[in-house]
Amino acid sequence: MTLTGSEAGRSPPPAASTKGGTMAGDDLGSLLGGLLGGGGQSGASGGGTILGALLGALGGGASGNGGNPLGGLLEMLTKSGLADQAQSWVGTGENKPVSGEQIAGALPDDTLRKVAEQNGVSPEQAADQIARTLPRTVDRLTPGGEMPAGASLEDLIKQQSL
Repeated sequence: MTLTGSEAGRSPPPAASTKGGTMAGDDLGSLLGGLLGGGGQSGASGGGTILGALLGALGGGASGNGGNPLGGLLEMLTKSGLADQAQSWVGTGENKPVSGEQIAGALPDDTLRKVAEQNGVSPEQAADQIARTLPRTVDRLTPGGEMPAGASLEDLIKQQSL
């Protein structure tokens, strides 16, 4: 395939694939943005896009949870000393806050850098946005107070009527 004119020098758009039960980061970002009540794609309103990129990046390897990168992310946070916070988001009580610094410490550096690059922000800004939006998102995706067994992230989002 030869690129000409305005196509030259541009990267092809990411494929919106659902292969293997996982969605591409852009699709996850759109769905998570809808779940969070906003469609924005930049700044503080882009939390769904940041989370979508994060979960898309984690979907390939960090998930041992039947194709659900959210479970893999929560497991990663738990192993990093954020078990109380992660459990509060899944549970039915009040959501405990988490800081961007804590998120940055829990995520692999290369993953956070990749997510930040995809969203045009610094890794610190990405971590801050994840810290602001992750508790509410997990809470909304686990309305029964636990991670549904065998459900993919896409299934969880669809169950929330998006």
